Amino acid sequence: MDFGLSERAQEHLGRLQEFMDSHVYPAEPVYAAQRAELREQGREHHVPQIVEDLKVEARKRGLWNLFLPDSEDPAHGLSVTDYASLAEVTGRSPSLAPEATNCAAPDTGNMEVLHLFGTPEQKERWLKPLLDGEMRSAFAMTEPDVASSDATNISTRIERDGDHYVINGRKWWISGTADPRCKIMIVMGKTDPEGHPYRQQSMVLVPLDAPGVEVVRPLPVFGYQDQHGHCEITFTDVRVPVENLVGEEGGGFAIAQARLGPGRIHHCMRAIGMAERALELMCERAASRVAFGGPLAKQGVVRQQIAESRMAIEQARLLTLKTAWLIDEHGVQSARSEVAAIKVIAPRVALEVVDRAIQVHGGAGVSDDTPLAAMWAGLRTLRLADGPDEVHVRSVARAELGKYLGK
Repeated sequence: MDFGLSERAQEHLGRLQEFMDSHVYPAEPVYAAQRAELREQGREHHVPQIVEDLKVEARKRGLWNLFLPDSEDPAHGLSVTDYASLAEVTGRSPSLAPEATNCAAPDTGNMEVLHLFGTPEQKERWLKPLLDGEMRSAFAMTEPDVASSDATNISTRIERDGDHYVINGRKWWISGTADPRCKIMIVMGKTDPEGHPYRQQSMVLVPLDAPGVEVVRPLPVFGYQDQHGHCEITFTDVRVPVENLVGEEGGGFAIAQARLGPGRIHHCMRAIGMAERALELMCERAASRVAFGGPLAKQGVVRQQIAESRMAIEQARLLTLKTAWLIDEHGVQSARSEVAAIKVIAPRVALEVVDRAIQVHGGAGVSDDTPLAAMWAGLRTLRLADGPDEVHVRSVARAELGKYLGK
């Protein structure tokens, strides 16, 4: 296995690290101040101007749509392994860097879906403005009334009526839909409830302003309101043209699996980026904070927390890079077990590292004076997003036992 970066990726990495140092990290307090001002104006989910400024600067530097694989963008794209290291760097400032480079979820996954399965008309109407960073999008799968980690449970109905599909259902935790820039959703629902369990679901494109779509409320995460919003949405007799079908009827489950493979690499490497930054903050605090006659770094318990963090980060990174390499070399299907494993391991490790960093910071760690508390909230939700840990552990166990049980 070779995890070395291509020459193109090394160039991108150098420019990205310089961009982080010169623009992104200094923009973090500006972002916080602008969000507070917008909140006071009753515009909680409007984008702060600093984000748009960063997007302009990133695009000037060629740091744009880096997630697109070389198979889709030969002139600019990277392998999954190449992009993994860039995703780790952007994860160090999760509220700013991914969007500044047009590499933020759920847009990345939606753009990949439209690249792979979209019609020419869908690509022109929706993919092009997404690639240009002119709007945002959402992916509507999770439902409050069923265990959505099992896609066969999804109850939202998508029924054919002449030249239209009619959608009825209720979704929640639909990220991005409180942001006024969000214009389109990919909605997953059942077109054939009596069909094969993995052929019941389909995906359709639904504009946010379609009659019958109601954004009920944005949901907070441990008291934090995400700028883009994680919303509950109802669909009441929502009609869209049959041309809004993504792929084919009954193809929703397969499309969802294709969407999640590389996307989980992105999530996991960004989580590792957060863990790296948390470890840096922990070491800086330990070296500068004095207690009981010396710096915290002299305390054996703190040294152990730092060492355990470093070792765990290295293990998580190596497993994630191995998974990226497998996808590059043999395709997503060859790495199914590894994709499930990293989805458990990377958030778990990052959460443990951030928790240790909070402990070393004491009261400052749970305040907004450091990014640690917000990191913890985001990482804790990642153990549920795209399927809870238990689902992925089950997948790994099934793959492992299959060698012995013949299944």
